[in-house]
Amino acid sequence: MARTILHRVLAMLVLAISCATPVMGEVTFDYSAGATLNAGGGKFAPYYIASMRGGTVTQPNSALVSAAVSHEMDTTRRFSWGCGAEVWGGYSSSTKYDRYDAPSGTWKENSQHPPRLWLQQLHGEVKWRGVFLMLGMKRYGSYITNDDLSSGDLLLSANARPAAGVRAGFVNYQTFPGTKGWLQVVGEVAYYKMNDSKWLENHFNYYNKFLTTGIWFHYKSIYFRSNPNKPFVVTLGTQSSCQFGGLNRTYVNGVVTNEIKMDVKFKTFVRTIFAGRGGNNPGDVFAEGNHLGTIDLCLEYKFKNGSKLKGYLQAPWEDGSGLKKANGIDGLWGLEYNSGKPALLRGAVLEFISLKNQSGPLHFNAGDYGGSPIEGKATGCDDYYNNYTYNGYAAFGMSLGSPFVRSPLYNTDGYMAFTDNLVRGFHLGLTGDLTKEFSYRAFVSYRKSWGTPFVPRLEPVHDTSVMIEAAYKPVKVSGLQVKLSAALDRGTLYGDNTGAMLTVNYSGDFTIR
Repeated sequence: MARTILHRVLAMLVLAISCATPVMGEVTFDYSAGATLNAGGGKFAPYYIASMRGGTVTQPNSALVSAAVSHEMDTTRRFSWGCGAEVWGGYSSSTKYDRYDAPSGTWKENSQHPPRLWLQQLHGEVKWRGVFLMLGMKRYGSYITNDDLSSGDLLLSANARPAAGVRAGFVNYQTFPGTKGWLQVVGEVAYYKMNDSKWLENHFNYYNKFLTTGIWFHYKSIYFRSNPNKPFVVTLGTQSSCQFGGLNRTYVNGVVTNEIKMDVKFKTFVRTIFAGRGGNNPGDVFAEGNHLGTIDLCLEYKFKNGSKLKGYLQAPWEDGSGLKKANGIDGLWGLEYNSGKPALLRGAVLEFISLKNQSGPLHFNAGDYGGSPIEGKATGCDDYYNNYTYNGYAAFGMSLGSPFVRSPLYNTDGYMAFTDNLVRGFHLGLTGDLTKEFSYRAFVSYRKSWGTPFVPRLEPVHDTSVMIEAAYKPVKVSGLQVKLSAALDRGTLYGDNTGAMLTVNYSGDFTIR
């Protein structure tokens, strides 16, 4: 299915270019080419080198090259189109995972590394007035958090590689008729086919747990905003996602003991939108697939000197208890400053992340046990990012949501779920300009984890992560950027990792007449 979608994207790109070029007279494309070198100690790259980079750099040692080309949609035109492609490749060191060999009844070393060549993005898109349609793989940003400075959106961040699918919605915020700009709305709906089944099969340990491959992914969001031209702006909205479909296999001592193939029909796609009941998975008696989401609030004030101060909250939910905010202070609480112009401190983000409540420590529903005489229920143990049928909420091992929660990639025992979602901590991100040519970013975070609601740790684990990054953009060589980053992790959650990364990137544009 994913391959078919990519073929359609290529056909769409060719058709769009051939049709639009004679009408527009000329088409401008942006391009970039880069090289990334990183080295360090430990089993993986330090947290801040691996996180929020689209899953491109995860290993302690890599020598990668990348190339991208794109044509951006012109949002000022009634009709416009866009397309893009990005390719990565090169060498990455391997990490040793555990794998159980059923015939011999022994554990064996399973050495894994990222592919030597992969397609990061490939998409085509069109817009008509205020709506768009995208087909393919494209990286998107958050409506609430700053992807350059934040720890990451709780539901859909820039941490993992994008999947292939179709996405439709408003191009940007649209004004409600009759409100004179005082009320605006933006929203979208998307369906994707996850393309990491082979990765999961290669990293799973095939012992006492399940593995689900061929998963589909649904995402939707809607946000309302007050007049953005006024000093004080309020944004309120929600986003939700759902894992559904796929083939689930349960293993005991390396042997398949149960197999469930979840439906992927027209009714399935409808039920995922409204969290309707149905499907042939026993758990779908409550809702089709694995649903989770956030309720988001953002307050922003613009000062007369052009600077901005923004406060925001992302409150997560996994089921009805989360929607009722029975999970206490759980959420991403953030404060962001933007100077609005070049400055020694151009931007700063301070975030407090708490996912420790999870609607309480107990979960019981009589319906789960077929006529239990015990009445009442306790809807706790939300187990964020985990599910009893689907693997952890991740793509190629990297969290689709906040990387602040330790991703399944780091489970070298081959367990493909989150082991530390009972977490609390803070994140600080700073950026600024030293000169016209030199800028910097600096990150520091601390977190403490108590395991998961169903598998709590006997003793909590912790981590402190730091990164300093310097960027150089020479005025005389337009389009060239050189970055040097140094990062480290200290603690019992990620281990003691130290590393550095050098990135050289050149970008420009060309026009086809």
